[in-house]
Amino acid sequence: MTAFFDGIPHVRYEGPQSDNDYAYRWYDPERMVLGKRMEEHLRFAVCYWHSFCWPGGDPFGGPTFERAWFGDGMAAAKLKADVAFEMFDRLGVPFFCFHDRDAAPEGASLAESNRNLREIAEVFARKMETSRTQLLWGTANLFSHRRYMAGAATNPDPDIFAYAAGQVKTALDVTRELGGQNYVLWGGREGYETLLNTDVKRELDQLGRFLNLVVEYKHKTGFQGAILIEPKPQEPTKHQYDYDVASVYGFLKAYGLEKEVKVNIEVGHAVLAGHSFEHEVALANALGIFGSVDMNRNDYQSGWDTDQFPMNVQEVALALYHILQGGGFTTGGMNFDAKLRRQSLDASDLILAHVGGMDTCARGLLSAAEMIEKGDLSTPLAERYAGWEGAEAKAILAGERSLADIAARVEREGLDPQPVSGRQEVLENRLNRRF
Repeated sequence: MTAFFDGIPHVRYEGPQSDNDYAYRWYDPERMVLGKRMEEHLRFAVCYWHSFCWPGGDPFGGPTFERAWFGDGMAAAKLKADVAFEMFDRLGVPFFCFHDRDAAPEGASLAESNRNLREIAEVFARKMETSRTQLLWGTANLFSHRRYMAGAATNPDPDIFAYAAGQVKTALDVTRELGGQNYVLWGGREGYETLLNTDVKRELDQLGRFLNLVVEYKHKTGFQGAILIEPKPQEPTKHQYDYDVASVYGFLKAYGLEKEVKVNIEVGHAVLAGHSFEHEVALANALGIFGSVDMNRNDYQSGWDTDQFPMNVQEVALALYHILQGGGFTTGGMNFDAKLRRQSLDASDLILAHVGGMDTCARGLLSAAEMIEKGDLSTPLAERYAGWEGAEAKAILAGERSLADIAARVEREGLDPQPVSGRQEVLENRLNRRF
């Protein structure tokens, strides 16, 4: 045991009446919601990078966090793992997620970096034998090192493409060996700063081949988890090819991957793309590529990805409504891709930030479930589209009517359809009753 969380108790459910900061007021893992345990619905995960690697810096100032495990050596990496699993156990979370370079330091060569990662993976494996916390997903950091300044898969240098492929291979191997349920690819540098030096078609072809290589390797090695892409429109690259769910789907279709790859949707990235979180979830469901989520929030006054812990129950509930309507998570879950504010220095801040985020999501789940049970949205939705259940409408969608057939019917029957109220205000009022 380390001393970092000394004096901080394990967090338990005490109910909405509790004033104990170190208690869940809404997150009751065993509570049955729509026939499933709350823990199974939410599938919470702690992210390794923001929780244990972020030093508290910003563009105008250096690090504010002082952690005993900060450093580049393997001893520091092992201490970091000790602290991480102590936090997982205190929170009682079922999962965690990591980048390869969060877990183990970069070596002088890819071979040394891979050895470092495998050594820490062995530490993880031993800890997972006695911890209830398992691996939701792993990924490779293909954006921080200067070699990736012009991208990894989309880099103009084929040797950098090859280096990235070698890095992903080991990260995927480690994820599979640790029982990870997904593998995520986030293309933070897969895009461009200017078209003056960019061949977009070539870069998209490279990215398509890279992703196909990952999928081929998944099947060759027997990895049973999902391959996920995480959309983001910009930051750090000016324009990223995985801009949003719609862009990712178009890319997957173009390279024959729409049946192989799903999306990991982050709240903050949806906001940066000019969308709501629930929009991205609903669209991913409609396109059949919903996989998992990174749960956080953005500061709406800021034009960048602030990665704050979720606090808005209504926003979370609307997204969870669509997640539930789509059948819920299978291999995916809710990873807290969120970091402390740089003035929040204490170990208790790290624990309590997750407690608040988990309670927000749990309360949102209960509201979403109530909306489903009461038919708040589904009943009016069915009424709104009821006309498409008629025989003629079905014939149109089945391809049994030509454009000329449809036009002739309008004239023949003298159709003069009138608009019907969308009743948005009524639905918003009903929504507010659930909070």
